[in-house]
Amino acid sequence: MASFKKYRVGGKFKLSHIDPGDTPFCEGDEASQRAEVDALAVELDELQDLLHAEGRRKLLLVLQGMDTSGKDGTVRWVFSRTSPLGVRVSAFKAPTVDERARDYLWRCHAVVPRTGEIMVWNRSHYEDVLVPVVEGWIDKAEAKRRYAQINDFERLLTETGTVVVKCMLHIDKDEQRERLQARIDTPGKQWKFSMDDLEVRTKWSAYQQAYQNALGATSTDHAPWYVVPANSKRHRNVMIAQLLVKTMRQMKLKAPPPDPALKGMIVK
Repeated sequence: MASFKKYRVGGKFKLSHIDPGDTPFCEGDEASQRAEVDALAVELDELQDLLHAEGRRKLLLVLQGMDTSGKDGTVRWVFSRTSPLGVRVSAFKAPTVDERARDYLWRCHAVVPRTGEIMVWNRSHYEDVLVPVVEGWIDKAEAKRRYAQINDFERLLTETGTVVVKCMLHIDKDEQRERLQARIDTPGKQWKFSMDDLEVRTKWSAYQQAYQNALGATSTDHAPWYVVPANSKRHRNVMIAQLLVKTMRQMKLKAPPPDPALKGMIVK
């Protein structure tokens, strides 16, 4: 059984030491891996039911990664068997004019999970310590302030009943090239392609360093980061599904006790 310890960010973490092509959580052939994802998705649905029934806590899954790293695919497969009533997804795009007029965490507060809910952020507040750093819009001092503010924000969430799981989907530059080319070559997928993707790709090394700095500064005991080798889409799905199931099992979720007033009641 593979361990998450190697992929949890901490200590003298180096993003370059994690091979995007690793598949430690995949066992057996393709069919058995797909079956495992499905079984984990079913268990996630059962655990979400308990989360809702308990009515005290919530879970936030943060997904970050370079373009084509598989954030949409992760949501599609990992939550394929979960009731849409219990899972919400919020995708963070470039800030609007209204959002830019406020602090960068303002839009995040509006989409934190409700009690009993799983919330998935497709990109997140971490965009504000990645893009501005790479583009030179903020200096090192401001980036450091934002790391501290993010840690405080996530501490607020955890201290008010939110379990935070953060996953960086790690692919290499060759894998991204193949995925971008596939979008260009497939008419039905061209809508996913943007010329901006190519511009960002020219800054690959700068983004890897920005991720290195941000993950190292914001992986805490209350909100740890996990680097998910994601060249293999099936491995990405299996690893994240296992991580979520493990996390929710450790929450020891319980439905409310039976109501004594209902004992012996017969519906006619």
